[in-house]
Amino acid sequence: QVQLVESGGGSVQAGGSLRLSCAASKNYGYMSWFREGPGQEREGVASIDTINSKPFYAEAVKGRFTISHDNAQKTVYLQMSNLKPEDTARYYCAAGFRGGSVYASERYSYWGQGTQVTVSS
Repeated sequence: QVQLVESGGGSVQAGGSLRLSCAASKNYGYMSWFREGPGQEREGVASIDTINSKPFYAEAVKGRFTISHDNAQKTVYLQMSNLKPEDTARYYCAAGFRGGSVYASERYSYWGQGTQVTVSS
C-alpha cells in the first residue's frame, strides 16, 4: 500500500522558514508538493525528478523554496524560506506521476494527508 506522510508544517511569521518532509513507502520517479489555500484550488508548488534531481518550481515560489530528495530515506523535502502570508495553505505531497504537466494535480495517483503551514504578517 502506498503511503505518503508529510511533516514539518507549523506557524511562522512572515520572513521565516520551514522545512517540510514527505516520507514515502517507496521511491518514485517524480515527487511533488502541492498546496491548497483557503477557498483556493490545489496548486503545484515544486516537483523533482528523483532520477536526475532536476527540480521544477512554480513562479510564486522560485528563489524562496527548494525541493530536494533522499532516495535512501525515500523522503522528499521542501525548504521554504522568506515565507509570505500568501504561502498559508495546507501542503500536500504527491507521487505516482502519470505524465503531462508536473503542476497538474490530476496527473498524480497518490497523495498524503497534508501538513498545515500558516504565515502571519
